[in-house]
This record gives sequence, structure tokens and C-alpha cells, in this order.
Amino acid sequence: MQPCLLAIDTSTERMALALCWPGADLTRVEAGGAASSARLLPLAQELLHQAGLGFAQLDAIAFGAGPGAFTGLRTACAVAQGLAFAHGRPVLPLDSLMLVAQDAAGQGLPASRGDGPIWVAMDARMDEAYAAAYRRVAGTWCVVEPPALYTLPALAVRWAANPPEMVAGSAIEAFAERLPFGPARLVPRERDRGAALAVLCRQAWALGQGLAADQALPLYLRDKVALTTDERARAAAAKA
Repeated sequence: MQPCLLAIDTSTERMALALCWPGADLTRVEAGGAASSARLLPLAQELLHQAGLGFAQLDAIAFGAGPGAFTGLRTACAVAQGLAFAHGRPVLPLDSLMLVAQDAAGQGLPASRGDGPIWVAMDARMDEAYAAAYRRVAGTWCVVEPPALYTLPALAVRWAANPPEMVAGSAIEAFAERLPFGPARLVPRERDRGAALAVLCRQAWALGQGLAADQALPLYLRDKVALTTDERARAAAAKA
């Protein structure tokens, strides 16, 4: 019997949900940001209603744990944890950068072209990027380089020493002239984050990665989430 799984992700400016159940995978993707906290539960209820299910029939609740937007990570984690506590279900933390790798694969990007992995690089603002590398082995995504927060010079040095074969993520367009993409195959935009969320949700369940609700934690890679007024002024002066 296939499990019934609800997955939510608000780690980027797009909010994604997926309901995986024996009938079919149902997904939603829409604008997130400030709207996420108000829209997340109603959207989840809509998916469950469409499938003829209730929260009590879920086997687990998955959430995009990060890295990503600070408020978005807290929102998804809090909702997943609340539902898991309320219904006595486990949580499934998902790697938000791995979602981008899965979406790239769904666009026809092979899991490996040669020996190199897929690098994911997402604009983290403040002239930094969240980046990680993944490879799919026997249908399962494996972490080659764990998610980390890089300054642009640090990521450029990393890639200059070992050029990536494939890169996906928003940093491609955000930092087009500042990172050495070289001849790497690039996927700058996502096509269906909801479908990618469903795939990773099922993978996490199959691998037995469920945790007790009180162990649900976001993956914060940046302690400081904003520049001071003085720091912004100095950064603007330096660019000028």
C-alpha cells in the first residue's frame, strides 16, 4: 500500500505543495513570500479535499528544511511540526537545494554527464549563494557536496579549481557575470517545483528518513539575515 504524504516548501519566493497518495500526485505552486503563512494550510486542505482525504489519513508530513529564505523556512517547519504533533505523525525534512536538482533532471538534464555531479546554486542575497552538489545513483539522489553558504569569490574559486559540468538554480541569472560557469550546462529556471517536491517526498519516505515532530528543524546557514543601514551604504559605495 502506497503511503499518503503531504509535502510543503516555502524556502523560495514560490510556494510549493505536493500530496502523494495511491490515486495520484497532486501539486500546487504559486507565489509565496509574505502570503505563505496565510495560504499554506488552505492550499493543503484543498489538495486533501480533492483527494477525498483528511489530515488524519496522512502517514507523514514533509517540509523543505532549507537552505533558503529565513521566514519561509520557519513557516514550513512550523506548519509541518504542528500537523505532525496534532495527528501523531512523523516529519520528513527535505533538502531544498536537492529540489532544484530534481527539477533540473525533470527538464531533461541528466543526473550525470560524465563523472561530474549537478551543482545547485541559489541566490542568497547579500552577494552570497547557497550551493551544493548532488548525484543520482540507482534512482536515488545522493549528496556530493552538502549545502553551504558561499561568498561569490569563494564559490568562484571552488569552481575555477574544479569546473562544474552542470549547474541549476537562480544564481545563474543573478550572478551571470560574476561566477565562472564556463561550458557547464545551465538550467537557470525551475519548471515544476511541486513535481520535484513529490519525488523527494517519496524518496525520503522510502529511505526511512522520518523524524519525531519535535525534531523538525530548519537548516539555517546564515545567522545574519540582513545588513545594517551602514553596511548597505558601504556596500553601495564599494559597487559604485
